[in-house]
Amino acid sequence: MMNNITIAAVVPAAGVGARMGLNHPKQYLKIGDKTVLEHTLSKLAKVPRLDKIYVAVSETDGYFAELDLSALAVTRVTGGQERADSVLNALLAMQNTPPDWVLVHDAARPLVEVSDITNLIEQCLTHQEGGILASKVKDTIKRGTSHSEETVPRETLWQALTPQFFPYQQLLTALQQARQNKLQVTDEASAIEQAGQSVRLVSGRSDNIKITTPEDYALASFLMSQQSKARSL
Repeated sequence: MMNNITIAAVVPAAGVGARMGLNHPKQYLKIGDKTVLEHTLSKLAKVPRLDKIYVAVSETDGYFAELDLSALAVTRVTGGQERADSVLNALLAMQNTPPDWVLVHDAARPLVEVSDITNLIEQCLTHQEGGILASKVKDTIKRGTSHSEETVPRETLWQALTPQFFPYQQLLTALQQARQNKLQVTDEASAIEQAGQSVRLVSGRSDNIKITTPEDYALASFLMSQQSKARSL
């Protein structure tokens, strides 16, 4: 029964990467001979259970069309102002032939391991509930503004990662309700939580970092070179 389930991936890639201080979106930075976005899409293309990949990019994006993605069979859709808008646009674009489940992954997380994605899918399908990759917080966490006001117990704290994986209709409804009620949606899980539904936490590798700052880019470049070396051994 589970083998007949259809799964589509959505990659929101309409951001401008303002924190990188660039004149082009961060997903088009190069690591080796490929852009960050190409590395990310290549990882998703290796996940056997994915049927389609949708990439949400800005209407004014002049870079996406220059990429050679012919081997990956991705579909471009129009992105929105916020991440949630891009994901919702992608979900609406597949409304005529909707998948059973949707896997949403950040364009700027090229280091995700295929094994982690596969584990997330299998865990969620087995338990029949949506979930996200996450890593346990390791550092001591402080709460405060300019001064530490509290040390927060970290035993139950997780860092949210992507992919995030939910039934198509559940996620579509949650995002539409959040937009209608003008709620802040930081990731797909937050929309599901605001709808009063559960989100399974599936442990993933902590080196599945999101490239947001120049320091992240330098670290991602190093980690990707290490991944390449490990695969060649």
